[in-house]
Amino acid sequence: MSDLPDPAGLHATYQRQAQRFDQRRGRGLFEAGWLSQFADLLRPAGQVLDLGCGAGDPIARWFIERGFALTGMDFSENMLALARARWPDGDWRLGDMRAFDTDETWDGILGWNSFFHLTPDEQRACLPRLVRGLTPGGVLMLTVGHSQGAVAGTVGTEQVYHASLSPAEYATLLEAHQMHLRAFVIEDKTCNGHSVLLARRAAKED
Repeated sequence: MSDLPDPAGLHATYQRQAQRFDQRRGRGLFEAGWLSQFADLLRPAGQVLDLGCGAGDPIARWFIERGFALTGMDFSENMLALARARWPDGDWRLGDMRAFDTDETWDGILGWNSFFHLTPDEQRACLPRLVRGLTPGGVLMLTVGHSQGAVAGTVGTEQVYHASLSPAEYATLLEAHQMHLRAFVIEDKTCNGHSVLLARRAAKED
């Protein structure tokens, strides 16, 4: 749709809005219920990749304070600078999930309020790479849209692109890559209306 923000402008928007976004980001942790579900499926002190970690507070902080080995990755240098200022010894990496492809694996990968910035085709391409980044039995949690389509969201004072596949397509893609869907709640009223999917990779290949 012509009135939607251009996905290609996302990086520049986050660069401009990093400080403002961080200042306005709520720390009340309405996400805590889902974070706990995710964490309960991980081994103690397991390795977690926060993909699209932003400035690290409050999501990365939640995992760090609970003893998980947290890797934060974001494509915004300005966002990462804020995270590094908070945790100078942390594992903070510059990277774009649209090009995510690594031989490393994590016990859990989280894409909270980040994965939905990808276009539908980028999401279809990225999901299998996320699965490959999980250990056997690893856990994936993403926030997505409530239905197929694209809409405008907000970062700081600017609009940004959001997109989603249909819930049925997410389920089909995950199953095709040996991911077992553990939960998928559309517009969860206990989580500020977020739509969240939680899936676990098969412990071994079929």
